[in-house]
Amino acid sequence: MKKYFQQYKPFLVFLASFFGCYILLTLLYQYFLNGFESDKLDTITKVVGQNTQSVISFFTESVQMIYVANEPFVRVYFQNKGIVQIVEGCNGISVIILFISFIIAFSGSLKNTLLFIFGGSLLIYILNVLRIAILIVLLHHFPEKMHLLHGVLFPAIIYGSVFMLWVIWVNKFSKYAK
Repeated sequence: MKKYFQQYKPFLVFLASFFGCYILLTLLYQYFLNGFESDKLDTITKVVGQNTQSVISFFTESVQMIYVANEPFVRVYFQNKGIVQIVEGCNGISVIILFISFIIAFSGSLKNTLLFIFGGSLLIYILNVLRIAILIVLLHHFPEKMHLLHGVLFPAIIYGSVFMLWVIWVNKFSKYAK
């Protein structure tokens, strides 16, 4: 048994650090969310809504985000038509937690790890805001494509981007990079 533990030690250390970090960050995020009543919008989702509105407003003035006091989501109107609701699950934090957990599990030098976590998290946040903005416009024009756009295409883009960041990290900056 000891022989197998030694043989698979790098893999087991990776699993322990990945899941340990993932669970810790998820618990911290849940603690943050618990600070809001169940019928209130959390501040991160609110900021994502505001940033999405800014992106769309750069191209057109026909977007409006409605924040109702006792609703845990942002209502989005594009060209005076209700398009979507931005909920807590849309804010990208769970994707960022997954990203950070992987980077820590394959950590490199402290400086590189912290810079890559910060830069990658910022990139994921920006991509997520752009994803929501583009999704709003596309759903206005193609509402029948909701499942394809929201359920397939855009998750593939955001998770594909995270995967590419992981590949870059492992090959260029982690302690396993050659």
